[in-house]
Amino acid sequence: MILHQILRLSSVFRAAVSIHLRRNIGLSAIVFNKAKELDPVQKLFLDKIREYNTKSKQAGGPVDAGPEFQKDMNESLARLQRAYGEGDLTKFPEFKFE
Repeated sequence: MILHQILRLSSVFRAAVSIHLRRNIGLSAIVFNKAKELDPVQKLFLDKIREYNTKSKQAGGPVDAGPEFQKDMNESLARLQRAYGEGDLTKFPEFKFE
């Protein structure tokens, strides 16, 4: 009887410690990840994304897009306007709920 109660208490204690350790390890992983520098591949990836973002803002659209891309884009927009009606299809629609 006493052995059964001890085993039951040890399983409850083990579960509580397990949850506590998982939470602390999860939080410490986030803290350590922010504290250290990114690895070289992640840093290169982020640098390229930021570089493309600045180039696209300067160009006012997609970077290194030739006249063929613009032609395809205009054809697609014309086809969508014929299918779905008027309006600016390059902007996200605005919804108004009353």
